Amino acid sequence: MTIDEQVLPYPIPNDAALQPPAEWAELRTKCPVAHVELPSGDRARLLTRYEDVKRVLADPRFTRQLNAPDAARLSADGGGVFSSEMATIIPDGGEEHQHWRRLVSKWFTAKRMNAMRPAMARIAEDLIDEMVGRGAPGDLKASLGFPLPVYVICDMLGVPAEDRDRFSYWSDTLLNLTRYGKDEIEAAQAEFFQYMTDLLAGKRAEPGEDLLSELIAAGGPDEGGLSDLQILVTGMALLVAGHETTANMIGKMVAMLLADRARWEALLADPTLIRGTVEESLRLDANSGFGLPRYLKEGTEIDGTELPRGTTVICSMAAANRDESAFEAAGEFDLTRSPNPHLAFGAGAHSCLGQALARTELQVVLEVLLRKLPTLELAVPEAELERVEGLAVGGLRTVPVRW
Repeated sequence: MTIDEQVLPYPIPNDAALQPPAEWAELRTKCPVAHVELPSGDRARLLTRYEDVKRVLADPRFTRQLNAPDAARLSADGGGVFSSEMATIIPDGGEEHQHWRRLVSKWFTAKRMNAMRPAMARIAEDLIDEMVGRGAPGDLKASLGFPLPVYVICDMLGVPAEDRDRFSYWSDTLLNLTRYGKDEIEAAQAEFFQYMTDLLAGKRAEPGEDLLSELIAAGGPDEGGLSDLQILVTGMALLVAGHETTANMIGKMVAMLLADRARWEALLADPTLIRGTVEESLRLDANSGFGLPRYLKEGTEIDGTELPRGTTVICSMAAANRDESAFEAAGEFDLTRSPNPHLAFGAGAHSCLGQALARTELQVVLEVLLRKLPTLELAVPEAELERVEGLAVGGLRTVPVRW
């Protein structure tokens, strides 16, 4: 049976932690609109070509309405960050969505991120010192990759420092594919919802200089602001998105650089390559997770394939980012690649709101690591690195390093 006749399991199984599944290249050339079966058992269509993914992500006919009756369920227990009731609280499109982005995005501008760089660097330095103090080998993900983005997003949202460690489990349940059962997910989300309710009540009584306090001060919908529920869900979404993907990307990026020592040595010799290296790491990330699902609200055609209304489409940005038609030598890691119009942060009206934050955190981590730990190396062979399984976000379970 040829690949265009198969229904592939999705996510496509892959043991290699840093390398793509072999099927991606074959799908791009032979079956760019593939049939896949999701963890729920429902069927969807998978896109792997750069132009197709970019087009769909920018096309308003492909919506985030994954709670529609005929939309494919991503996980057997439903819910989750893509298709829970919470996902419908933030407007999906049109002027309402743009209004929401305008209110929130002012906290994620490049100018604001540059102002935060010194504080990020101090956090990174302290975390690295603590890791070194515990002795080698260390786990770079647990010691640096996870805590740094959590500390930063919690500071931006005005979450007390003592509550930082509570979000890992809550966000994992929101990103669930196969790891957790329905009862556990519902209990965790109820805890998360109650925590945010109490946090916002405290900020109404005593506002701070943070994003949530500013959204409250903007007033309700009649005053040009958001509803109480929209503010609450925005806070939950930013806490999840603001740490989980970047925490995993820090570990993957460093592992990608250390797996080929020449990359690390090139950065030591020329730190001006850091910005380009971050972009190339994002582009070549073969373990980015589920991709972005979209629900088609009216029929259309892609690459000669008719897609009826009600089709659920999965956009694999990671596969698209290795498309030879979009990137010369697409499978090679090029620290000097420019331009680099990768799709790691999506495209169109729903492109990642926090991409300036993620880029800044990744750049700062590299700057501090290269300065403080120039002899850093993987403590295990690349083949022994293990993927995170069962969640919508991709990552490594641990990143063992020595110095």
